[in-house]
Amino acid sequence: MFSGLLEILAYVLVISVLVTVHEFGHFWVARRLGFKVLRFSIGFGRPLVTRIGRDGVEYVLSAIPLGGYVRLADERDGPVADEDLPRAFTRRPIPHRIAVLVAGAGANFLFAWLAYTALYMHGVPGIRAIVTQVHAGTLAEQAGLRAGDEITAVGGHAVRGVDEAVMETISEMLDSGVIHYEVRRNGGVASNVITVPPEQRRGLTEPGELEMRLGLIFVQPIYPAMIGAMAPNSSARAAGLTVGDVVLSVDGAPVADFAGLRAHILPRAGQPVTLRVRHDGIERDVPVTVTAEADAGAPGHFLGRLGILPGGQGAWPAGVETIERYGPLGAAAAGAHLFWKTITVTGSLVRHMVSGEASSRNISGPVGIAKVAAASLLAGWPAFLSLLAGISIGLGILNLLPLPLLDGGQVVYQLFEALTGGPLTDRTQGMLQRVGFAILILMTVLAVYNDLSRPG
Repeated sequence: MFSGLLEILAYVLVISVLVTVHEFGHFWVARRLGFKVLRFSIGFGRPLVTRIGRDGVEYVLSAIPLGGYVRLADERDGPVADEDLPRAFTRRPIPHRIAVLVAGAGANFLFAWLAYTALYMHGVPGIRAIVTQVHAGTLAEQAGLRAGDEITAVGGHAVRGVDEAVMETISEMLDSGVIHYEVRRNGGVASNVITVPPEQRRGLTEPGELEMRLGLIFVQPIYPAMIGAMAPNSSARAAGLTVGDVVLSVDGAPVADFAGLRAHILPRAGQPVTLRVRHDGIERDVPVTVTAEADAGAPGHFLGRLGILPGGQGAWPAGVETIERYGPLGAAAAGAHLFWKTITVTGSLVRHMVSGEASSRNISGPVGIAKVAAASLLAGWPAFLSLLAGISIGLGILNLLPLPLLDGGQVVYQLFEALTGGPLTDRTQGMLQRVGFAILILMTVLAVYNDLSRPG
């Protein structure tokens, strides 16, 4: 019960902060460009506290703490007083309208950069991009990568840890399918190139699949082979396994940790296996038929899944943890670098999802955000601030998509008016609004489905 309440509170906190930041961007720019602002509300629904400012704006704290909104004088929404007509939205210059529309996303981006800057001033922990395993017959082995290699650059861009190496790898893979690695090996430097066949690229964008499908494993915390969570329709749940079970062996082969368990299960798609498990000191054998999951990156190939996540406390091997800390100017530069790389990779991923070249399972909904937000809250304020920055970038990009009902769609309307000399007809706008609403509903359904189909 505590976990559920924490997830709800964390979700409300994330959405309230980031949507309020977004709306403040609209509000701030609108005020400075001479638009008539009627109301700035934090929250939705019934007003709890209302104050009229000296500027005539109605400042409201509303009952539903899930964001906020800005209401501008607009003849399309109702009558506008004669003295306010020059300041109404449709009477202002088109460049000013566009500036107001994109200011929400701009505020989200600025927030993300400032958050990253603060994190680098505090100190950002990282993990060296050391390859601990390279699987036989995989793309990584064919490229000549070896266990013990430390990736120092991808595509000519220096990387300072696993997170940057993964981000740059995705960027290179989406752009061309060719990934250029520079690695530190036995005190020297080597270069390796992985060429990903077009039919395998989408599979590499499946959440959590990049390393396994390339055929390498970066250094990772060592988790016991304990079940921490199970997907609702997983083969593990169907077989009667429970959260807290520790897997000791698979078909008699000892299992040392969760990574070892996964390595045993992955090639056993659709096959029966017997797991020896221990729970509260009692050992038992559990027959399980491993789920065969279609490999999106390799048609006709299947991956073995139990539908579980690890439990217990993970521990990093000695010597792999790092910390990156700068003064104000260095932190601002590092924050800008991380912001730009995050926004370019996210934008590229969105573009390739639209074209079908990247997995749509990367879209998360309220359930997924709530779980991650709760976990980051428990991990401490740096982890939570990092999450806020990442979601803020995603929110900014989402709002700039050229869909009716979103800021990006409204920008398209303004550009149409600038080019043709007149706005779209009410009938056309109404039709586009309905199409945009349908697309957003489909995106929401997909996001919730992704959330519910993940383990835990």
